[in-house]
Amino acid sequence: MIENYENYINYLKFLNEKLSKFFIMQKPYIFCKKGCSLCCKNVQLPYSKIEFEFLMSGAAQLDEDTKNIVKQNIKNILAGKEKFHGEMFRYDCPFLINDVCTVYNFRGVICRSFGLMNVGSDGRIKVPFCCFQGLNYANVTETENGENTISVEKFKNLGVKEVPSAFNVNYEFLTDADFEQTFDFKFGDKKPLIDWLEDLK
Repeated sequence: MIENYENYINYLKFLNEKLSKFFIMQKPYIFCKKGCSLCCKNVQLPYSKIEFEFLMSGAAQLDEDTKNIVKQNIKNILAGKEKFHGEMFRYDCPFLINDVCTVYNFRGVICRSFGLMNVGSDGRIKVPFCCFQGLNYANVTETENGENTISVEKFKNLGVKEVPSAFNVNYEFLTDADFEQTFDFKFGDKKPLIDWLEDLK
């Protein structure tokens, strides 16, 4: 049983409501849709202990065929990690099957917030990396001197009222101790999802 389970659920409800408003506000610049899974591929996903426990509670509800595919995905990823000698090991999320998240309602904070333009922990505005694949915010950004900026000209050409905005939805902020105190639960240790999965071996 996840400690303070209901409190964490309340936090997720609060988070979902906030994020939904932000996504609606930014609708002219958001191209997320079912089957678009760039945010789930070639990534290193940060997860706290409670996020991982919640994720696995969802995985336990999958049908046996899906569970077996996920288990094989995890096995393949861990085998790839053993052979990896670079700085940061990236992988496709093992819960992604045919470009669809099998544990969508149980996904982590990083998965819920991805897609919005955000204010990073360093104070800099960051566009989601799918922007460079012609998706979120690509219709209003341009690269200048290696920096990604909002193009006033592109914005005006769209003819929309809502301005492209960045929100304080980076992972560090959304898993800050203030939320633990407000909702009375603990995120616990934080590490890449693959490391949590490796601990299950």
